[in-house]
Amino acid sequence: QVQLVESGGGLVQTGGSLRLSCASSGSIFSMRTMGWYRQAPGKQRELVATLTRSGSTNYADSVKGRFTISKDTGKNTVYLEMYEVKPEDTAAYYCNVISGTGLSIWGQGTQVTVSS
Repeated sequence: QVQLVESGGGLVQTGGSLRLSCASSGSIFSMRTMGWYRQAPGKQRELVATLTRSGSTNYADSVKGRFTISKDTGKNTVYLEMYEVKPEDTAAYYCNVISGTGLSIWGQGTQVTVSS
């Protein structure tokens, strides 16, 4: 089974930028959907951004215009570029892929903390 490993999290100041990476142990070429989710303390996990196999993207309203999801199939990696970050972006960020057979796979998460 494919395994996902996120990286790139850390401490960043308000207004700064960060790039998260999600490296897959297997090919992402045939994955139906790739996405990033986040979970802040005491809150439910929420969608941040998704990218379909065909290239369609979807973003949470709270991150539209600030975050960008992309992929590099040659590196089997999905990225989340975060710009103009805000304290409310503080959360654990999780990578998710939906395989061609509908299997949902999650990474272990990477923490992003935005200081005010």
